[in-house]
Amino acid sequence: MREILRVMKALSDETRLRIVAALDGRELCLCQIVELLGLANSTVSRHMSILYQAGIVRSRKDGRWNWFRMADEDGTQAQAAVALVMRSLAADDRIRDDAQRLKQILSVAPEILCRQRNSPPC
Repeated sequence: MREILRVMKALSDETRLRIVAALDGRELCLCQIVELLGLANSTVSRHMSILYQAGIVRSRKDGRWNWFRMADEDGTQAQAAVALVMRSLAADDRIRDDAQRLKQILSVAPEILCRQRNSPPC
């Protein structure tokens, strides 16, 4: 029961739902997520930590860059909850707006995004 409670708590926040939708089918650098959400690196890092601890996302480090993707362990409660949420979010205007904005963000290299925001590499 603790696992499903952790997952449901992680998915009970609008920002984290936006992150989950953005990561659907792709891997994103922290700076790309920061750019999409318009939040501070530290705030986004905290959200990513919650999603990671719930088993919803996985991360990898590539030099100074932190990359995130959806966890791919089939059959987990986290995966079942995320699948349900993704179906529910498909028609959400905010998620569609994020998808359009993400296309623009992905056309810019992560190094440039960090430089534009005057922030250290993520």
